[in-house]
Amino acid sequence: MASTALFPPQIEANRKLIEDALERYCDFDSDCPQHLAEAIRYCLLAPGKRIRPLLTLAASEVCGGEMSNAIPAACAVEMIHNYSLIHDDLPAMDDDELRRGRPTCHIKFDEATAILAGDALIPMAFETIAKEIQPSDVALECSRLLARASGPSKLVGGQADDLGCEFGERDRVMLERIHSRKTGALLTVSLEMGAVTAQASGSHRRSLVEYGKHLGLAFQIVDDLLDFRGSQTKMGKRTGKDADRGKLTYPSVLGEAESETLVHQITDQAIASIEPFGEAAKPLELLARFVVSRTQ
Repeated sequence: MASTALFPPQIEANRKLIEDALERYCDFDSDCPQHLAEAIRYCLLAPGKRIRPLLTLAASEVCGGEMSNAIPAACAVEMIHNYSLIHDDLPAMDDDELRRGRPTCHIKFDEATAILAGDALIPMAFETIAKEIQPSDVALECSRLLARASGPSKLVGGQADDLGCEFGERDRVMLERIHSRKTGALLTVSLEMGAVTAQASGSHRRSLVEYGKHLGLAFQIVDDLLDFRGSQTKMGKRTGKDADRGKLTYPSVLGEAESETLVHQITDQAIASIEPFGEAAKPLELLARFVVSRTQ
């Protein structure tokens, strides 16, 4: 699968490792219906930035881990992320017709196939961890962390509150609660799983979790700003839809200028969180800077 370079060579090399591994995990056996396999591959292998799995590899690396040990965890979190995108795009949720510049899964195939493709990616993620990560206690901890981050108190709960707040009160506290779960939880667990595969110390894990919390918030503010003022051509999806649906967003609560200021402040806090790692944290700093400067 060809990809356009977005990052410095070291990070791009990691992105290639991730994409090659995702290709391998999409080698389905004959019992998987062909149309379902096509839908899963269409979504999981779509051109993407791979921010979450890149964070997993960077976290492992900064903790002294072996890259090969972290790749299954990186792919697992990308599978969960893509399941969430497929389901978010459905008519009953955000009702989107474009994702990454291409028709969304339910538009390309049909709604039932999209639901099933998203469903399939969840067990694929946990099978990947169970089969590929050693030793078993590391696999168990990765499974626990990913299940928690993608469950009813985190990712799914954040999405439920996001839908429930359409045309609701403009409340910053609720906004941060939604996105610390809907967006921040998967970014943070990506880092923590990388640390776990490296069998990192508690202090290193705590530094990475702190970095992830700040990065997740910065990521969401940038997403909100891009939807507010971005180009559909650059974004690869319809923009302005959050305002149309009365969604709770940072520009709608704080205004555009204050949102811009906040995202830079939070990014600086994220980078400060990884100062104990010294020069080894450079890839994590570069990923944080990318999040702030992205235009899609």
